[in-house]
Amino acid sequence: VSLEQRGEIEEALKRGDLKAIVATSSLELGVDMGAVDQVLLVESPGSVARGLQRVGRAGHRVGEASRGLIFPKFRGDLLECTVIAARMLKGELEPLRMPRNALDCLAQQVTAHCVSADRTVDALHALVTRAGPYRTLSRAALESVLDMLSGRYPSSDFAELRPLLAWDRATDTLSARRGAAMVTRLNAGTIPDRGNYGVHLGAEGPRVGELDEEMVFETKAGDCILLGASSWRVEEITRDRVVVSPAPGEPGRLPFWRGDGPGRPLELGQALGAFCRQLADLAPDEADAWIRAQAPLDPLAARNLATYIAEQREATGQVPSDRTIVVERFRDELGDWRICLMTPFGARIHAPWAMALQRRLVEREGFEVQVMYTDDGIVLRMADGEELPSLTDLLPDPDEVEDQVTSQLAETALFASLFRENAARSLLMPRKSAKGRQPLWAQRQRAQTLLATVRRYPAFPMVIETYRQALGDVFDLVGLKAILAQVRSRAIRVHEVETRSASPFARSLVLAYVAAYLYEQDAPLAERRAQALTLDRGLLAELLGQAELRELIDPAVLDELESELQHVGEDRGARDSDGLHDLLRRLGDLTEGEIAARSVAPGSVGDWLATLERQRRAARIRVAGESRWIAAEDAGLYRDALGAVPPPGLPDSFIAPTEAPLEQLLRRYARTHGPFLSREPAVRLGLRPAQVE
Repeated sequence: VSLEQRGEIEEALKRGDLKAIVATSSLELGVDMGAVDQVLLVESPGSVARGLQRVGRAGHRVGEASRGLIFPKFRGDLLECTVIAARMLKGELEPLRMPRNALDCLAQQVTAHCVSADRTVDALHALVTRAGPYRTLSRAALESVLDMLSGRYPSSDFAELRPLLAWDRATDTLSARRGAAMVTRLNAGTIPDRGNYGVHLGAEGPRVGELDEEMVFETKAGDCILLGASSWRVEEITRDRVVVSPAPGEPGRLPFWRGDGPGRPLELGQALGAFCRQLADLAPDEADAWIRAQAPLDPLAARNLATYIAEQREATGQVPSDRTIVVERFRDELGDWRICLMTPFGARIHAPWAMALQRRLVEREGFEVQVMYTDDGIVLRMADGEELPSLTDLLPDPDEVEDQVTSQLAETALFASLFRENAARSLLMPRKSAKGRQPLWAQRQRAQTLLATVRRYPAFPMVIETYRQALGDVFDLVGLKAILAQVRSRAIRVHEVETRSASPFARSLVLAYVAAYLYEQDAPLAERRAQALTLDRGLLAELLGQAELRELIDPAVLDELESELQHVGEDRGARDSDGLHDLLRRLGDLTEGEIAARSVAPGSVGDWLATLERQRRAARIRVAGESRWIAAEDAGLYRDALGAVPPPGLPDSFIAPTEAPLEQLLRRYARTHGPFLSREPAVRLGLRPAQVE
């Protein structure tokens, strides 16, 4: 809800006009909330820390205890709630892990720091390494981020990314480019864009709240929705907002907001496993009393939980615990095999484990195997007749699992979504501009294009950061390797069993599996791996009777397009030395006359070029027998493609060997021109047509 409406709700609760409010799970109420008597949680909070944070909203007065009630949604949830409640009372929080060397946040902070004044690289490194998370940051890692922010990466591939900093290589000084201040102010912070649409009362009216992107896609004009305890009729849906009008008394749909949970911490999973092991060893008549001595459960909940554990032991012979992994096989309603690998260790362990399993099974079977994980285990589906994986297939080698996960990670939707968020946080793809917020679908498309480009550059900082975040923050690879090592040493036993139907623990896994694949097509297209078919386009055109492409293009429109691509025209010309540098990165080699034709102030071109040359951001070389200017970072590219001699004094990174240099130059030529004959780029670059063809 909006800030104003939230304020009204909080004041009404303080005054006692409202007896209760229903809030999202984070309970983002102010600390000055006043006398909240009790917090009621529906479903497990997922960790001891989150449980304390939410229940702690009650009793915000000196000496007063915080009171809360937790209502589990199903028996598996009851088990986790019990262990969390017991640990909350003992104050046994999960350990805090500080993220180390996050390059996306570093890029944002360095840019903002350079906006206030010019900075040297030495001063930046000294400043950054004073902060705890960056204490071990190497100079090379910092310089890779500065290279990215100053546009060092190959201009033929990254020309559309606008550099935010200018790096004067002669003095090793960084300064903010025009527009950097606005970008940093509009895009500050680390919370990723979840694609929420603002809900406004009237086209230009006040903000009522916000809705999830998927909720908006399922809503149309005329529908009624509930938001902030009021009903609203949707009048219009635009590119980034939902316009509503009051609809008092009308029944409305409850909104939803989708999001991924952080996963059960390993420490909580181990405690949950120990609880299950101890409870399973008790006699039936002792279980209820032992449970109530461990955690604050009512008699019905204690009996329910004891029955749940007893039924699981009866079905599979063993209960998943901190010392036992249960592998259960059974047939589903279609006659296919379901294999449930059940452990209490949580999704941060199971996610990389499932990824390694999927890779091994795909290599063995030759096709993709459906694998899904939750906090309670991993479930696989195998068609009837397929060879079922052996126990060895299900338990990766602890010495190899990290390499298996790392090699598989880049092909996942998780990697694509994390890369998009990191690119936005690093200001590489700003989410907001002076024109307004960029819709999430557009961000996804840009991120998909950028990710396809940077795959060829494994040292690109945001690729490294995405791997770091996935392997270090989202996954717990250290914990997984430790568990697999314990399995190998027999400290953790593996119990295999085949059942007629899903056991009580497996039912939760199967339900989550159905939910995951029921809505599989709702996943954003730009963050799902595309599986393209190869087809004969010539034959397809013949069958469809399509006209030749050249017959469909208006020559006048083509000329206008090429003028835009070539930055010819006052509205697209360079306005200063930074703009000229961008021009050279996008278009490649240009003579001084060609540069003047693409500048709003032709008389200043000489001064701009002198500035760029002094800062080692532009260089003069000979191409096709004439003197031309290029972006200094392209010096190695032109040397390897055309044999052009770069000027002395350029940084080593600018003259490093390049891959497929002529192809890069030709791709840039094609990107900045309309349809052309092969002899045209050959003449431009001083090559024979055969070399181009």
